[in-house]
Amino acid sequence: MLKRQFNKSNLPSRHVTEGPERAPHRSYLYAMGLSDAEIHQPLVGVATCWNEAAPCNIALNRQAQSVKMGVKAASGTPREFTTITVTDGIAMGHEGMRSSLASREAIADSVELTMRGHCYDAIVGLAGCDKSLPGMMMAMVRLNVPSVFIYGGSILPGRLNGKDVVVQDVFEAVGKHQAGEMSDAELEIIERIACPSAGACGGQYTANTMACVSEAIGLALMNSSGAPAPYESRDAYGEASGVAVMNLIERNIRARDIVTRKSLENAARIVACTGGSTNAGLHLPAIAHEAGIDFDLLDVCDIFRDTPYFVNLKPGGEYVAKDLFEAGGVPVVLRELRKTGLIHDDCMTASGKEIGEELDIITREIDGKVIHAVETPLSKTGGVVGLQGNLAPEGAIVKVAGMTAEDQVFTGPARVFECEEEAFASVQKREYEEGEVIVIRNEGPAGGPGMREMLSTTAALSGQGMGKKVALITDGRFSGATRGFCVGHVGPEAAHGGPIALLRNGDMITINAVSGEISVDLSDEELDRRRQDWKGPRKTNYMSGALYKYAQLVGGARKGAVTHPGAEAETHVYMDL
Repeated sequence: MLKRQFNKSNLPSRHVTEGPERAPHRSYLYAMGLSDAEIHQPLVGVATCWNEAAPCNIALNRQAQSVKMGVKAASGTPREFTTITVTDGIAMGHEGMRSSLASREAIADSVELTMRGHCYDAIVGLAGCDKSLPGMMMAMVRLNVPSVFIYGGSILPGRLNGKDVVVQDVFEAVGKHQAGEMSDAELEIIERIACPSAGACGGQYTANTMACVSEAIGLALMNSSGAPAPYESRDAYGEASGVAVMNLIERNIRARDIVTRKSLENAARIVACTGGSTNAGLHLPAIAHEAGIDFDLLDVCDIFRDTPYFVNLKPGGEYVAKDLFEAGGVPVVLRELRKTGLIHDDCMTASGKEIGEELDIITREIDGKVIHAVETPLSKTGGVVGLQGNLAPEGAIVKVAGMTAEDQVFTGPARVFECEEEAFASVQKREYEEGEVIVIRNEGPAGGPGMREMLSTTAALSGQGMGKKVALITDGRFSGATRGFCVGHVGPEAAHGGPIALLRNGDMITINAVSGEISVDLSDEELDRRRQDWKGPRKTNYMSGALYKYAQLVGGARKGAVTHPGAEAETHVYMDL
């Protein structure tokens, strides 16, 4: 590739590389082996979430080297740095899960601070686990620099008795073991084979959901999210992403030119039609917030409501991310959505082309197994739907992918628990009744703190064969792997005095995912009386440290559980300083 000349007079890196007064700064760059030519090229941050915490992240270092090759080939100077992750699968079911959602903000903040502190001109972000994907995209939009996102890829499925096995099966196996339906030896076998490679959880859980979002929203190159993490073909996408970001610098195409109201709607469509994670209802509003776009949980759910569900992926369906890739990936899904006018064609993408132009070159057809025809979907409405009513005035969300219409309506008495540990212990002992609505409160963003996922409890219920016989609601959230009639993000949360804080055992609750209702059979007057008697938020064990700070700053789930005012309040754009 021919070397290009870039004018750095309007790029942030001029503050550390140009002019006699920057001689001390350049001395640090020479110390790292950079040439004079490299110092005066655009500096591109290559941000990764590589670590040895979980398989989601261990392939990112290799892929980052490919990105750097692409940046160099296109006359840029890559500067690699890392940030943290908290991996939900390992944090699940104990106090560690409180760190998960808070880590999204830490990731976005640390990327922002690194970019600002070193005056990098653009970013290629590599992420592999649930919160690192939205965290990285939030940082891109916040900084509003030329940005390209690339997913680290999914894990390969394990195989047992001729069937694919994923980590969801292990969580549910714990429930079967507790119910006496699985031996110690059988549990040991499944735990050893479920996760055979590097990569993020293989079903359409949060990581793969947000990977699909990265393409639909335009921040990732088309089809870059598809190949599993061990596949060396991912390296070619890494290199292409490095070249792409240099083209964006040249054309001054920034993250907010890509992330618009229309592209957010495209992203919500891909979540709905693939039966994606309910966590997208948190992450899309948070990304929108960084751009100053009003796009909250209820807006996301409006999109879900009229989007057909036609991609047959776990946990509601049969297949995993590897199968979606082999069936043509996100481009084929988007092309299918476009047939019914459900995609905005005119949205800019990381390639520098509009999404319609990218889809025009896709010739592959649906396979009818993983990707069904949009005209004959698995269901006519999205696999994830929103709920609202006197129990959740600010909304709630539920995944219904794979559920019949009959199973999407539930009325029963409340059995109230003050935290997940109480609920899980009760479920283990089967101290609940068929037909009840299990309520887990004080697990919201502020009240938890940290808005934990309830996968251990929901998986135990499924493992006990009770997934369709009880319902569960919480102001916390759920893993993308959760199955059953499980409602999360109930807002306002208990810590903020929401109606969920006022529930008592025996209150009759109705959940209707068909009509979008979540209500309790109590009058406004009775709710007001109970509110007057409410003793305020439950005191937590986190009165200092990172989680204390998070609890003081975090807002409600409807707006994405964000911790700062966002673009609406900003007084400058980083790129223009």
